[in-house]
Amino acid sequence: MSARVITITSGKGGVGKTTVTANLGVALAMRGQRVVTIDADIGLRNLDVMLGLENRIVYDLVDVVEGRCRLRQALVRDKRLQELYLLPAAQTRDKSALRAEDMVRVCNELRESFDFLLIDSPAGIEQGFRNAVAPADEVLIVTNPEVAAVRDADRVIGLIEAEGKGPARLIINRLKPELVRRGDMLDTSAVLELLAIDLIGIIPEDETVIVAANTGRPVAFTDNSLAGRAFHNIARRLMGEEVPFAPIKEPGFLGRIFRWMRSEGEEQR
Repeated sequence: MSARVITITSGKGGVGKTTVTANLGVALAMRGQRVVTIDADIGLRNLDVMLGLENRIVYDLVDVVEGRCRLRQALVRDKRLQELYLLPAAQTRDKSALRAEDMVRVCNELRESFDFLLIDSPAGIEQGFRNAVAPADEVLIVTNPEVAAVRDADRVIGLIEAEGKGPARLIINRLKPELVRRGDMLDTSAVLELLAIDLIGIIPEDETVIVAANTGRPVAFTDNSLAGRAFHNIARRLMGEEVPFAPIKEPGFLGRIFRWMRSEGEEQR
């Protein structure tokens, strides 16, 4: 057994990377996969809260790297799912406490005991992003169907390809069909045309996600919600299943405008 290391990243903050990491971890573990979710956002950890494990942390990733504990001591096991673990980030340090080679070493040590390592990357394109991407076998990019988020995602795709970690795959999060129908939100086909990477999941806007985040019980624990089913579908695709997508519409008005803006910028360069 050798784990697949998957980094979940984006360009823009607030698009839902941590929510995606937590829910994919749950969905994969519910399918019998041994999973470690790794919080690489040093100083601003939130993955523990999403998973409801914040009160059980003793050691963290930086403690492991700096030799204050063994790796196994820092892993927090989810009591609800015996196959799911968390490796938390340090809350009182900054990103300089970790190097890319540290992340590679930690992930290599975990590979032989697990099926999936899911790394929750910090936002932006600085050192924290490079740390999170360094050990990755695969990269999932999370974006909202909004102009600013998609533009930032496009930038990150280029960086990932430059690091030799591509091609990335795309998760579109918080899609609101009613806004798409009105032309006030980018639709799926417009986002795919702009980013030109393969789609692995579409997560609709769902108020149960907010409730789940506040209670530490990710929606993927059940598939009774739209978002919960979407996370399980992504997990199934990661495991190699053929899961169809809903039909993709032609670009709406906002998509056409953004596509025109992008082509204008390319012509000017």
